[in-house]
Amino acid sequence: MGKITWKPGTLEAPLPPVLVTCGNREKANILTIAWTGIVNSEPPMTYISVRPGRASYPLIRQSGEFILHLPTSRMARLADSCGIYTGAKVNKFEKFHIQTEEASSVACPLLCEAPIALECKVTQVIPLGSHDLFLAKILAVDVDENLIDETGRLRIEKADLLAYAHGSYFTLGKKIGNMGFSVRKKTPGRSGGGAGPARASR
Repeated sequence: MGKITWKPGTLEAPLPPVLVTCGNREKANILTIAWTGIVNSEPPMTYISVRPGRASYPLIRQSGEFILHLPTSRMARLADSCGIYTGAKVNKFEKFHIQTEEASSVACPLLCEAPIALECKVTQVIPLGSHDLFLAKILAVDVDENLIDETGRLRIEKADLLAYAHGSYFTLGKKIGNMGFSVRKKTPGRSGGGAGPARASR
């Protein structure tokens, strides 16, 4: 089957429709952003791309802080609403009865309902055209206790995180493997699983 070539566009999926809070107790806002990701591990860094015309833009630009929250499937309506309504006209925290608490490293409000949140400090603002990219260090990670098992390991599959693809929201599908499963040795007599990673050149 052949391919059809289209003109350049922003088709990339799935993406996390993150809820981003900015500002402080006196003046805060929340918006939904799908253009985000991890860009570095040491130090841990992320980014968000924001249109300069959005109400949250000056808050992030002035404070240099934001919190990136990963929403669950139960938060799909909230994620959609916070992307549709503008903070210039609506106090979204009041309208959608959003409960918040204090964050550990930044002044932005932390969403109580979000199971995972990244507290971020902006290190660079890069104008790209329609959007400005806010490059940021991750100062702290907030995780719900019920996602941590008895060994202290994060069980992120229990979070039921929300995904976004080409204008639609989705829940994540079934787990099909762990990182490195493609090179692990198969246990004799079994079709899957493994006894440990195989040796491989890199």
